[in-house]
Amino acid sequence: MASLTAILPVFAMTSRRKAILASLIAAFCLAGLATAYWWFQSRYIRPFSDQPTLFAGDGLQLPRELSGPGPIRLVHFWDPACPCNVGNQQHLAELIGRFAPQGVEFFEVRKPGSRGQLPETLKALRSLATLPGAERLPASPAVGIWDAQGRLAYFGPYSEGATCTSSNSFIEPILEALVAGRKVEATHTLAVGCYCPWAPPAD
Repeated sequence: MASLTAILPVFAMTSRRKAILASLIAAFCLAGLATAYWWFQSRYIRPFSDQPTLFAGDGLQLPRELSGPGPIRLVHFWDPACPCNVGNQQHLAELIGRFAPQGVEFFEVRKPGSRGQLPETLKALRSLATLPGAERLPASPAVGIWDAQGRLAYFGPYSEGATCTSSNSFIEPILEALVAGRKVEATHTLAVGCYCPWAPPAD
Protein backbone atom coordinates (compact mmCIF):
# COMPACT_ATOMS: atom_id res chain seq x y z
CA MET A 1 0.00 0.00 0.00
CA ALA A 2 2.83 2.36 0.87
CA SER A 3 4.52 1.75 -2.44
CA LEU A 4 1.26 2.48 -4.30
CA THR A 5 0.79 5.82 -2.53
CA ALA A 6 4.37 6.72 -3.44
CA ILE A 7 3.80 5.90 -7.12
CA LEU A 8 0.55 7.90 -7.50
CA PRO A 9 2.13 11.40 -7.13
CA VAL A 10 4.87 10.46 -9.63
CA PHE A 11 2.23 9.22 -12.09
CA ALA A 12 0.17 12.39 -11.61
CA MET A 13 3.28 14.54 -12.17
CA THR A 14 4.16 12.61 -15.36
CA SER A 15 0.59 13.01 -16.69
CA ARG A 16 0.69 16.76 -15.96
CA ARG A 17 3.99 17.11 -17.84
CA LYS A 18 2.58 15.24 -20.80
CA ALA A 19 -0.49 17.47 -20.83
CA ILE A 20 1.69 20.62 -20.68
CA LEU A 21 3.94 19.28 -23.45
CA ALA A 22 0.92 18.42 -25.61
CA SER A 23 -0.51 21.92 -25.02
CA LEU A 24 2.79 23.54 -26.03
CA ILE A 25 2.99 21.44 -29.20
CA ALA A 26 -0.60 22.38 -30.09
CA ALA A 27 0.15 26.07 -29.48
CA PHE A 28 3.24 25.91 -31.73
CA CYS A 29 1.23 24.16 -34.45
CA LEU A 30 -1.50 26.82 -34.30
CA ALA A 31 1.11 29.59 -34.43
CA GLY A 32 2.74 27.90 -37.44
CA LEU A 33 -0.58 27.59 -39.25
CA ALA A 34 -1.46 31.22 -38.51
CA THR A 35 1.94 32.36 -39.85
CA ALA A 36 1.57 30.25 -43.00
CA TYR A 37 -1.93 31.62 -43.58
CA TRP A 38 -0.76 35.22 -43.12
CA TRP A 39 2.17 34.66 -45.53
CA PHE A 40 -0.08 33.06 -48.17
CA GLN A 41 -2.67 35.80 -47.84
CA SER A 42 -0.15 38.63 -48.06
CA ARG A 43 1.66 37.06 -51.05
CA TYR A 44 -1.12 35.52 -53.14
CA ILE A 45 -4.52 36.80 -52.09
CA ARG A 46 -3.69 40.48 -51.70
CA PRO A 47 -3.46 41.33 -55.44
CA PHE A 48 -7.08 40.28 -56.05
CA SER A 49 -9.21 43.23 -55.09
CA ASP A 50 -12.84 44.18 -55.58
CA GLN A 51 -11.70 47.67 -56.61
CA PRO A 52 -11.99 48.17 -60.38
CA THR A 53 -8.83 49.06 -62.31
CA LEU A 54 -8.96 51.36 -65.35
CA PHE A 55 -6.68 50.21 -68.15
CA ALA A 56 -6.17 53.14 -70.55
CA GLY A 57 -4.00 52.82 -73.64
CA ASP A 58 -3.55 56.57 -74.20
CA GLY A 59 -0.04 57.25 -75.48
CA LEU A 60 0.86 53.56 -75.81
CA GLN A 61 2.73 52.95 -79.09
CA LEU A 62 4.73 50.27 -80.78
CA PRO A 63 8.46 50.90 -81.23
CA ARG A 64 9.33 52.50 -84.55
CA GLU A 65 10.65 49.26 -86.07
CA LEU A 66 7.29 47.53 -85.44
CA SER A 67 4.89 50.40 -86.12
CA GLY A 68 2.77 50.90 -89.23
CA PRO A 69 0.95 48.36 -91.38
CA GLY A 70 1.91 44.74 -90.90
CA PRO A 71 0.71 41.67 -89.03
CA ILE A 72 -1.57 41.83 -86.00
CA ARG A 73 0.72 42.33 -82.99
CA LEU A 74 -0.01 41.29 -79.40
CA VAL A 75 2.18 42.59 -76.56
CA HIS A 76 2.10 40.86 -73.17
CA PHE A 77 3.00 43.17 -70.25
CA TRP A 78 4.10 41.25 -67.16
CA ASP A 79 5.88 41.57 -63.82
CA PRO A 80 7.85 38.48 -62.70
CA ALA A 81 7.13 39.27 -59.04
CA CYS A 82 3.36 39.37 -59.58
CA PRO A 83 1.58 36.14 -58.54
CA CYS A 84 -1.27 37.00 -60.92
CA ASN A 85 0.89 35.84 -63.88
CA VAL A 86 0.32 32.21 -62.98
CA GLY A 87 -3.37 32.50 -63.83
CA ASN A 88 -2.85 33.54 -67.46
CA GLN A 89 0.34 31.80 -68.65
CA GLN A 90 -1.42 28.64 -69.80
CA HIS A 91 -4.05 30.76 -71.52
CA LEU A 92 -1.36 32.84 -73.26
CA ALA A 93 0.33 29.65 -74.51
CA GLU A 94 -3.04 28.56 -75.94
CA LEU A 95 -3.44 31.93 -77.67
CA ILE A 96 -0.01 31.54 -79.29
CA GLY A 97 -0.83 28.03 -80.45
CA ARG A 98 -4.12 29.14 -81.97
CA PHE A 99 -3.35 32.56 -83.47
CA ALA A 100 0.35 32.47 -84.39
CA PRO A 101 -0.44 30.16 -87.36
CA GLN A 102 -2.95 32.84 -88.48
CA GLY A 103 -0.20 35.45 -88.68
CA VAL A 104 -0.49 37.12 -85.24
CA GLU A 105 2.91 38.08 -83.81
CA PHE A 106 3.49 37.87 -80.04
CA PHE A 107 5.80 40.05 -77.94
CA GLU A 108 6.47 40.58 -74.24
CA VAL A 109 7.51 43.56 -72.13
CA ARG A 110 8.77 42.91 -68.61
CA LYS A 111 8.26 45.49 -65.88
CA PRO A 112 11.27 47.83 -65.78
CA GLY A 113 13.76 46.97 -63.03
CA SER A 114 12.37 43.46 -62.53
CA ARG A 115 14.11 40.13 -63.07
CA GLY A 116 12.65 36.86 -64.21
CA GLN A 117 11.97 34.64 -67.19
CA LEU A 118 8.87 33.33 -68.83
CA PRO A 119 8.27 29.56 -68.75
CA GLU A 120 9.38 27.41 -71.68
CA THR A 121 5.82 27.31 -73.03
CA LEU A 122 6.05 31.07 -73.72
CA LYS A 123 9.50 31.18 -75.32
CA ALA A 124 7.84 32.06 -78.65
CA LEU A 125 7.24 35.61 -77.38
CA ARG A 126 9.78 38.09 -78.70
CA SER A 127 11.21 40.39 -76.01
CA LEU A 128 10.91 44.16 -76.21
CA ALA A 129 12.82 46.38 -73.81
CA THR A 130 9.92 48.79 -73.51
CA LEU A 131 7.21 50.60 -75.46
CA PRO A 132 6.58 54.34 -75.69
CA GLY A 133 3.92 55.13 -73.10
CA ALA A 134 4.41 51.86 -71.17
CA GLU A 135 5.65 53.73 -68.10
CA ARG A 136 2.05 54.88 -67.51
CA LEU A 137 0.51 51.39 -67.44
CA PRO A 138 -1.82 51.04 -64.44
CA ALA A 139 -1.29 47.34 -63.73
CA SER A 140 -0.21 43.97 -65.07
CA PRO A 141 -0.67 41.40 -66.46
CA ALA A 142 -2.00 43.43 -69.38
CA VAL A 143 -2.29 43.12 -73.14
CA GLY A 144 -1.89 45.54 -76.02
CA ILE A 145 -3.13 44.46 -79.47
CA TRP A 146 -2.37 46.40 -82.64
CA ASP A 147 -4.30 45.71 -85.85
CA ALA A 148 -2.89 45.16 -89.33
CA GLN A 149 -2.88 48.93 -89.95
CA GLY A 150 -0.74 49.50 -86.87
CA ARG A 151 -3.54 51.04 -84.78
CA LEU A 152 -4.01 50.12 -81.13
CA ALA A 153 -7.18 48.01 -81.15
CA TYR A 154 -7.23 46.78 -77.54
CA PHE A 155 -5.51 47.57 -74.29
CA GLY A 156 -6.53 45.98 -71.02
CA PRO A 157 -6.41 42.83 -68.92
CA TYR A 158 -6.76 39.29 -70.17
CA SER A 159 -10.02 38.88 -68.27
CA GLU A 160 -11.99 39.76 -65.19
CA GLY A 161 -11.79 37.66 -62.04
CA ALA A 162 -9.09 35.82 -60.16
CA THR A 163 -8.10 33.53 -63.04
CA CYS A 164 -8.03 33.70 -66.81
CA THR A 165 -9.18 31.02 -69.24
CA SER A 166 -10.59 31.00 -72.74
CA SER A 167 -14.10 30.95 -71.22
CA ASN A 168 -13.77 34.38 -69.55
CA SER A 169 -11.08 35.98 -71.74
CA PHE A 170 -11.46 39.31 -73.54
CA ILE A 171 -8.66 38.43 -75.98
CA GLU A 172 -10.09 35.69 -78.23
CA PRO A 173 -13.02 37.81 -79.50
CA ILE A 174 -10.65 40.72 -80.22
CA LEU A 175 -8.18 38.56 -82.17
CA GLU A 176 -10.97 36.74 -84.02
CA ALA A 177 -12.45 40.06 -85.15
CA LEU A 178 -9.07 41.45 -86.26
CA VAL A 179 -8.11 38.26 -88.12
CA ALA A 180 -11.48 38.49 -89.92
CA GLY A 181 -10.64 42.07 -90.96
CA ARG A 182 -13.14 43.81 -88.67
CA LYS A 183 -12.21 47.06 -86.91
CA VAL A 184 -11.91 47.03 -83.11
CA GLU A 185 -11.58 50.04 -80.80
CA ALA A 186 -11.31 48.98 -77.15
CA THR A 187 -8.40 50.91 -75.68
CA HIS A 188 -10.04 51.73 -72.33
CA THR A 189 -11.15 48.86 -70.10
CA LEU A 190 -12.52 48.93 -66.55
CA ALA A 191 -12.15 45.55 -64.85
CA VAL A 192 -11.93 43.82 -61.49
CA GLY A 193 -9.40 41.02 -61.16
CA CYS A 194 -5.99 39.84 -60.02
CA TYR A 195 -3.65 42.65 -61.06
CA CYS A 196 -0.39 44.07 -59.69
CA PRO A 197 0.68 47.71 -59.87
CA TRP A 198 3.03 48.53 -62.75
CA ALA A 199 4.32 52.00 -61.95
CA PRO A 200 6.31 52.53 -58.73
CA PRO A 201 4.24 54.18 -55.96
CA ALA A 202 4.34 57.97 -55.93
CA ASP A 203 6.31 59.61 -53.07
